[in-house]
Amino acid sequence: MNQTSFTFNRRHFFETGSTGVGVAALASLLGSDGEAVAASGGLPPGTHFAPKAKRIIYLFQSGGPAQQDLFDYKPLLNEMNGKEIPPEVRGEQRLTGMSVNQSSLPLAGSAFKFAQYGESGAWLSELLPHHRDIVDDVCFIKSMHTEAINHDPAITMFQTGSQIAGRPSLGAWLSYGLGSENEDLPAFIVLVSAGQGGQPLYARLWGNGFLDSKYQGVQFRGGSDPVLYLSNPEGIPAPRRRAHLDAINQLNQHQFAKELDPEIESRIAQYEMAYRMQTSVPDAADFSDEPEATFELYGEDAKTPGTFAANCLLARRLAQRDVRFIQLYHQGWDQHSNLPKQIKGQAQETDQASAALVKDLKRLGLLDETLVIWGGEFGRTSYTQGVLTSDNYGRDHHPRCFTTWMAGGGIKPGVSYGETDEFGYNIVRDGVHVHDFNATILHLMGIDHERLNFKYQGRRFRLTDVHGHVLQDILA
Repeated sequence: MNQTSFTFNRRHFFETGSTGVGVAALASLLGSDGEAVAASGGLPPGTHFAPKAKRIIYLFQSGGPAQQDLFDYKPLLNEMNGKEIPPEVRGEQRLTGMSVNQSSLPLAGSAFKFAQYGESGAWLSELLPHHRDIVDDVCFIKSMHTEAINHDPAITMFQTGSQIAGRPSLGAWLSYGLGSENEDLPAFIVLVSAGQGGQPLYARLWGNGFLDSKYQGVQFRGGSDPVLYLSNPEGIPAPRRRAHLDAINQLNQHQFAKELDPEIESRIAQYEMAYRMQTSVPDAADFSDEPEATFELYGEDAKTPGTFAANCLLARRLAQRDVRFIQLYHQGWDQHSNLPKQIKGQAQETDQASAALVKDLKRLGLLDETLVIWGGEFGRTSYTQGVLTSDNYGRDHHPRCFTTWMAGGGIKPGVSYGETDEFGYNIVRDGVHVHDFNATILHLMGIDHERLNFKYQGRRFRLTDVHGHVLQDILA
């Protein structure tokens, strides 16, 4: 029997069984496997080795931030501004339908100044003044790459390991493998910046795919009512809601006794979780106990529910409550034209709060056990999309190379990994595929990405498909 399948079945039995079997009795039933678990040295449930991180906060920048204007300084690109991209640089890479018919592909140098900061000497654009304070806590990965050239398959690839929709998301995999450390909040919570335009986001990006529905992400909204239909209707007191819920659970238990469908048990568990969340969610979302210094750190936007800054602060509060996986989405990085103006606005919305989150976690002693991730689904081209002028340009989609960063949670701080060519167009050293990235994330959480799998329709699936290796060089 496959080890992962056996572990899952045992977990399901242990969670749902009502026989009161003790640990010793369970070990005797499971034979040598139970003995191995007993002798494992006390590893957290679901892990294959000692984890370096307990939780993840993933700041996903939807749309594809331009690496040449933020993190990847290319002076030659600036010098050759307006000249045609050399054929040997472009190679045979396919273009999107938005620039394939351009008669010319002139290089576009960045409109923004770069300088080095911190002891690490990391290069940063002037667009990111607050990132200067965290460069020595961050590992910049400058050699990310993917196959997907359009938004929907690219973001789906990052979140599920496949360009085709339908597979479990990263957060769902972690919930399935590791469970929850907080009985009163979901293990996987999603926060989407309010009022942002850009490429659409879908609930399937934080969905459970073919896993049990209890592993899907729960979206919190901005405002006084973060979770829809969680509050009691007017005139319905808590005891009446409890009695109502008990009656529904009895009906569900009766149905389960007849059908033995595990989804019915999940439904019961989710009703109970929703009941507990009536208290836990308002407590987590209430910033009234935060000192003014917190809002000075995150920025005034943190006082407005649903903004990226407010979501970063909420993510910190959820991390303090041991939520396993917190995913933030911020749209609007898709600058095909008018990039200098638009990217400046995006940076103003995200720079301070992103850096504040790292600094705040460090101040609270939580950074070492919290993995923070910042990045989008792909990068942007070094040539302009549309007309290049003295003060304006755009950039098309570019999956061949782009930058992301990680901090805390077992990551080596103050380093840059990977390298692109002098135009920021191709990788010349230490390429990192999406599967490598996700394999490393799972590793930091104590999971062997090859062993966390689920049998569905006759095949064993995993987040990293049949690829991926852990980036040992960036581990602390």
